[in-house]
Amino acid sequence: MLCVVFTTLLIVAGWSFMPRDPAIVDVRSTDYIDLHVHIAGLGNKGSGAFINEGMRSSVRYPVYLHAFGVTEEALETHGDVFLIDKIAASIAASKRVSKAVILAMDGVIEDGRLVEDKTQIFVPNTFVADATARHDELLFGASVNPNRTDAIERLRDARRRGAVLVKWLPNIMHIDPADRAFIPFYEELIRLDLPLLTHAGQERSFETAIDAYGDPERLRLPLSLGVKVIAAHIASTGVTDGIGNFERLLAMFEQYPNLRADISSLTQVNKLGFLHRAMQREDIIDQLVFGTDWPLQFFPLVSPYYHANHIDISRARAIAAIDNAWDRDIAIKEAYGVPEAVFRRGGEWLPND
Repeated sequence: MLCVVFTTLLIVAGWSFMPRDPAIVDVRSTDYIDLHVHIAGLGNKGSGAFINEGMRSSVRYPVYLHAFGVTEEALETHGDVFLIDKIAASIAASKRVSKAVILAMDGVIEDGRLVEDKTQIFVPNTFVADATARHDELLFGASVNPNRTDAIERLRDARRRGAVLVKWLPNIMHIDPADRAFIPFYEELIRLDLPLLTHAGQERSFETAIDAYGDPERLRLPLSLGVKVIAAHIASTGVTDGIGNFERLLAMFEQYPNLRADISSLTQVNKLGFLHRAMQREDIIDQLVFGTDWPLQFFPLVSPYYHANHIDISRARAIAAIDNAWDRDIAIKEAYGVPEAVFRRGGEWLPND
């Protein structure tokens, strides 16, 4: 909540930290894959997506519209697919990122059915699969809540439609990853060769969350079965049983070679220091992958100037002058010493058929 208020105040203040005279920046070309790109929708033009009333009436809502670079009017006029088309155009303009995984988001499931009034954001697989199929720059990231009675069939259908991974946000989807009732679901993930990208740590981007479900220790069940698990944000937020979730995740890397963590969101002002800490751990570098957590790369939530203790001011100014959000995100992470292998590793686990 504090971060959202801070963000809103800085927007109103007039973007005071943005460079006024952007320099010409030479950005080299790479073909990285961003594994962690969010979208949302209001149900326009039959998308089936929705944001519940609690979220739409919160202070977060206008901030998120700003972050996505859209208005309600634009979505009503062009449909929710307008947002995906904007992302595709931005990726096409990026010199660093060639493809991005667009993430669906399932909702809260009780008695096998979607509970809309408890679901804060819903982005159906069918919408994402159809929209991403129109763009060479985009890949389909499915989302299936294993509490659905037809969860396994939904997994199979998503894979048939080209899904390259499955995304969970357990804290708001009300999923306990340690629930042994999900073993058949995990076994199907393995059979379909689909990695599980799941939020780890505390969740404060939504109105309510069950943060116990973000405890990295709860991922031991799917990891022990052999599921390829990507813990989002290196569990950089929150504390469980008196131990930071980041530390709880670090203790698991050596035991599970099928565990990776993405470095998405780690340039945000509310997560300062975590990227530096991760780069000091040479023992985990080989298990880190690249993601952005788009759209949360916008100023003032993210700025290279916030990292002045690790990035000198001249380099920070050069990074701030980079126009493309994906290119700018990578430049900040490179300035921290994130090796090229981390950026290139993103596609290694994705099915390529």
